Amino acid sequence: MIDNDSCPSPHKDGVYPGDCEFTRALLQKAAARTENQEKGYVWRRCLPKAREVKLLLLDVDGVLTNGSIAYTDEGSEVKTFNSRDGFGMNLLRKAEVEIGLITARSSQALNRRAQDLNLTRVYQGKRNKVAVFEEVIAEMGLVPRQVAYMGDDWLDLALLARVGFSATVADAVPEVIEVVDYVARRPGGNGAVREVCDLIIDAKGLYRELLGQYLG
Repeated sequence: MIDNDSCPSPHKDGVYPGDCEFTRALLQKAAARTENQEKGYVWRRCLPKAREVKLLLLDVDGVLTNGSIAYTDEGSEVKTFNSRDGFGMNLLRKAEVEIGLITARSSQALNRRAQDLNLTRVYQGKRNKVAVFEEVIAEMGLVPRQVAYMGDDWLDLALLARVGFSATVADAVPEVIEVVDYVARRPGGNGAVREVCDLIIDAKGLYRELLGQYLG
């Protein structure tokens, strides 16, 4: 982790800063930019709940995707996923938060995406999402306050009401927006999941440490 005490004494005038100072400056700029863009009152209000999270469950259509469904001529379903959401999930796992996907639909495209991200908790064809939730937390030895869920439509309301930290996308239905703890600035399939991953990472105090791994 890079912090204010980790670099040697400053260089004299006329000498370029070293790698350590350069990395520290990038960290400070990135933190300030994120603070200005996203970390408003609602973000800060959610930090205590997000800090408890050990499992993030995600709806798929409308959350990991923009909700559109396309078919090939052969009848296969096509889904489009956002690479930043995937990277955010990888970061969250580095913060020791497990991730699970729950969807009422079934598709091979989701199986492929889960394989790419090394996700093993994938529950397809599950309209009763609360039942899946109860099974998973029993298996993992968790309590509801340690679980976050992100959904976007009526089918998600029952589970959103049971978890410790609830979130949704910017283009969710009004009934969901009204009841969740956090509404992402971004729509489904366009970085909303990454935003929630960043919030949880920030709540756990790991933002600078993880960012530093990619700067230094």
